[in-house]
Amino acid sequence: MQGVDSYIISITLIGIAALGMAWMPSITERTQISYSIIYVLFGIALYELVDHLPKPNPILHDKEALHLTELVVIISLMGTGLKIDQPFSLKSWAVPFRLITFTMIVCIAAVTWVAHWLLGFDLASSLLLGAVLAPTDPVLASDVQVGPPLEKSKDNVRFSLTAEAGMNDGMAFPFTWLAIIVAAIGIGGSSENLVLWFTRDVLYRLAAGVACGVGIGLLLARLVFYLPEKRNFVVIRDGFVAVSATLLVYGLTEMVKGYGFIAVFVTAITLRNYELGHNYHRKLHDFTDQIERILLAIVLILFGGSIVGGILKPLTLPMVVFSFGFVLLIRPVAGLLGLIGTRHLHLKEKLGISFFGIRGMGSFFYLAFAFEKTRFPLMHQLWAIVAFIVLLSLVLHGLTASKTMKKLESQFNQPLHIKEVKDNFRQA
Repeated sequence: MQGVDSYIISITLIGIAALGMAWMPSITERTQISYSIIYVLFGIALYELVDHLPKPNPILHDKEALHLTELVVIISLMGTGLKIDQPFSLKSWAVPFRLITFTMIVCIAAVTWVAHWLLGFDLASSLLLGAVLAPTDPVLASDVQVGPPLEKSKDNVRFSLTAEAGMNDGMAFPFTWLAIIVAAIGIGGSSENLVLWFTRDVLYRLAAGVACGVGIGLLLARLVFYLPEKRNFVVIRDGFVAVSATLLVYGLTEMVKGYGFIAVFVTAITLRNYELGHNYHRKLHDFTDQIERILLAIVLILFGGSIVGGILKPLTLPMVVFSFGFVLLIRPVAGLLGLIGTRHLHLKEKLGISFFGIRGMGSFFYLAFAFEKTRFPLMHQLWAIVAFIVLLSLVLHGLTASKTMKKLESQFNQPLHIKEVKDNFRQA
């Protein structure tokens, strides 16, 4: 392709990648292999064979990495919230709440301890590693999540993993900010800084994210559902409303220094629960899903290119051992500990929920976010170990998710009729 402008090459390849996404769900269904693996391999091949492509180095192009991963995550969060049929209540969502509290904190503590005492990382880098690896990913986890809205089936494993992925991408933010504070002022900083972290980064920003999500979600629900049906207002049935709402709520929440990730997911849940059985939710979800898959195709190809570009070069043998330990031991054990006492779940369901804590775009975003705020001494090593864990998760979970989920579904799935969904919503 000598003499061809790199921009033209890039948009042509984006077109090919986006077009290919139209067939990927069917290919995954037939092969039982996640299409994420296919796209990363495609990215590796492209960057090995084609010259003049933009170099996807997240350290050199930190702002681009930050905003691209940010965009794909927030759109995924909206789609994730819209497709959950389970009416929201503290009781019915008890398992996801266990996963985003106890399990997440255990994961952060275990990773921080191992990284600091066994890998020899400084405390700030260790804490940051724990924070960025804590959230399960809403983007790469489609194989283990519930299907489109009004799916008419009840699956404890898929629901738990979907709700967890939606909520804990925002819940990891306070710990990322704590790592930033430790890196900036050191562990010996004044107690006033820790008090400020707790009041601002934990209490206020979480509360602001929830409040903005509920408020804007209710406002949108009235505009979309209530006014057209009760007040003869203009009927809106365009799917792009979901993406527009995503950008709106995220921007407004960030303006008031709240957690936009939480606000987007809460908006989606609020909008969905306002009219739980309405068919318009399918159109909203389908549009977000299509945009998400286009963006995901681009990010996965760039991820493959970063592997070719040497992002994994700083890896050492202890880091590789730790990575396998995190995916195969730390997350599954933390998940099982968090599910102690959930008698309505079979052991096989608990194992499925604990094992399929997929890591992905959220981890990349948090890492890029922290590096933009302050300097960490092990930047290259952190990118290497997080990229390797995402790759490892993508391969191990991508090769096993479809088959495992089908087996669990055949044993534990229950039909869920729309009337039952509405009745459950009224009871909640």
